[in-house]
Amino acid sequence: MVKRYLYFLISLFVSSVGVALVTKTVLGTSPISSVPYVLSLFTPLSIGGWTAVFNMLYIILEVALMTRSQIREKRMDLIMQIPVSVLFGVFIDVSLRMLFWWVPGHYLSHVATLVVGCGILAFGIAMSVQANVAMLSGDYLIRVISSRFRKEFGRVKICFDVSLVAAACLISLAFSSTVSGVREGTVAAAFMVGPMVFLFGRLLRPLTPWLEGRDKAQPAEAADREVHALVITITREYGSGGRELGYRLAERLGIKCYNSELIALAASDSGFSEVFVETNEQSLSPEELAVQIFQNYDVAIEHSEAGADRLFLAQSRVIRRIAATEPCVIVGRCADYVLADLPQDSVVSVFCYTDQEHALERAVGSYGLEREGAEQTIRERNESRVRHYQHFTGRRWGDPHNYQLMVNTGSVSVETAVDLIAALYAEKQT
Repeated sequence: MVKRYLYFLISLFVSSVGVALVTKTVLGTSPISSVPYVLSLFTPLSIGGWTAVFNMLYIILEVALMTRSQIREKRMDLIMQIPVSVLFGVFIDVSLRMLFWWVPGHYLSHVATLVVGCGILAFGIAMSVQANVAMLSGDYLIRVISSRFRKEFGRVKICFDVSLVAAACLISLAFSSTVSGVREGTVAAAFMVGPMVFLFGRLLRPLTPWLEGRDKAQPAEAADREVHALVITITREYGSGGRELGYRLAERLGIKCYNSELIALAASDSGFSEVFVETNEQSLSPEELAVQIFQNYDVAIEHSEAGADRLFLAQSRVIRRIAATEPCVIVGRCADYVLADLPQDSVVSVFCYTDQEHALERAVGSYGLEREGAEQTIRERNESRVRHYQHFTGRRWGDPHNYQLMVNTGSVSVETAVDLIAALYAEKQT
């Protein structure tokens, strides 16, 4: 915990340097800092001071929106936000003083400073998410609002940011009859920081074992127990017959196959309806991905109120529980990634793929699709699975380095594929 808190303090300072750099461009600052920045232009209080004041107001709003039981349960989260809010405000003012010497000249230098500032801010946010010990009040308030009114975190954050920018414009107009402190940099920061946090979050992942005080090879959730069950995971392209392969393999080995069976289990674990789980699992539309990337990466996934995040965590918990208790076959659901930290002799990971011609034959003959639209359906389903897998795992879907066996069901029959995997399964049992 000492390492985590020190890492978090460093992340706060790094973020403050990013805010300071963006502010010095005079092109506007990030949406969350827009109101404090505008107020600092017209009042004696600094942007850091106003940041601390607004964070305190956010904490009061959080308490007002939470029930008594929630306040008792989350009291440490609320208390921790107080010193974090003060420190972040102080760090912003300190960073601005440190950077007194940097005064961008021509417009291109302003833009370059903006990009660098957004990058530093995003790096700090990615570090704070990885530390996972506290949240800034603005983000925590959005989480409380989304939980209270049962709205998606990302969409609430978009509305929150837009409201802050609108308020900053109104405050500026009230003080000077012109819009000051909100410019193209505000919009640019809103679009740039999210994707940058996504990128840096992936780059910082190797530090997670160090922060958790464990060896890289030690399982994150199962470090204190030995997993005896041998599990087969099948990741598959649409139309490759991966589902059929899973059930026939389970029948051959005398074990259970989990595919659609996971829907009811995940629904029970997450509180979502089975209809919601079936509709949203293993898929992420371009619109949902945009909301996730642009607005939802400054919160650790286990604290996220986003439906896609909660569903992924629920399915992951179910998969790990199953893997700890019984040998089985699990089809899809990023199971190869969810169980990647288990010993090599506990998992057989398979990727099932095929060529377009065989995928079309199976889609029309076995899945009942019309041939005219089957090709587009195959492409869309695979693209959706790619987005979902890469978003939640940070790995490339179909990369042979992620699997122990790659099976092309366009070249070999499903029965032959069953023989191959069964042989590997038997080898690992010895």
